[in-house]
Amino acid sequence: MDEQKDTEITRPSKAENILSQINRKTKLGDLRKIAKDIKKDHELAMELWSTEKFLPRLLAILIMDKKCLSHDVLNKLDKDMQTHTFDERNNLMDWLMANQLTKDKKKMELMESWENSASTLQRRAFWYYQGRLRWTGQIPPDNTAHLLSALEANIMQEEPEVQWAMNFTAGWIGVYDEKNRERCIRLGEKTGLYKDEKVAKGCTPSYLPEFITIEVNKRQNN
Repeated sequence: MDEQKDTEITRPSKAENILSQINRKTKLGDLRKIAKDIKKDHELAMELWSTEKFLPRLLAILIMDKKCLSHDVLNKLDKDMQTHTFDERNNLMDWLMANQLTKDKKKMELMESWENSASTLQRRAFWYYQGRLRWTGQIPPDNTAHLLSALEANIMQEEPEVQWAMNFTAGWIGVYDEKNRERCIRLGEKTGLYKDEKVAKGCTPSYLPEFITIEVNKRQNN
């Protein structure tokens, strides 16, 4: 009996087996492959999340059950993300938004309520989601006029992680909404955000006048 108990205690858990597959060389595509094999397993997701490590938390997000992501749970995940570096916590929230929150109508409605949230990550999710709706070329919701007014009034007062998402949204409004294109370009000229940003070859600069011009030309030339 004792020997059997010892064996049970020392047997690696499912989470430990998964964690042994993750290291600094693991890429996002590798995490997606692991998640595809696991499918949905919220209990395992929470076990991986409890490691407090970046890559296991990215994997955890992929296998979470969206039905278990109540507002309170999302607030807890948001709080946990604050322990990470600036880039990591932004990546975690963006990953959560793209892989969970945009997959469920109620979660999308919740994101719509985050424009004035006390959480910078939730405000970032609100704006990034609005930008993605336009980036994908879908017919955008009828809130463009409100968004533009909010951008002009608030973008320079926002935290950097939210500011980036707001600029992203302004960029895609400018690309797809011809009647508001000049307004978005003027916003970029006025704020000067990302004007001196250096980007890799083939990447589009975030500075709105350049971003909008380049992306519009791409679509006109296709």
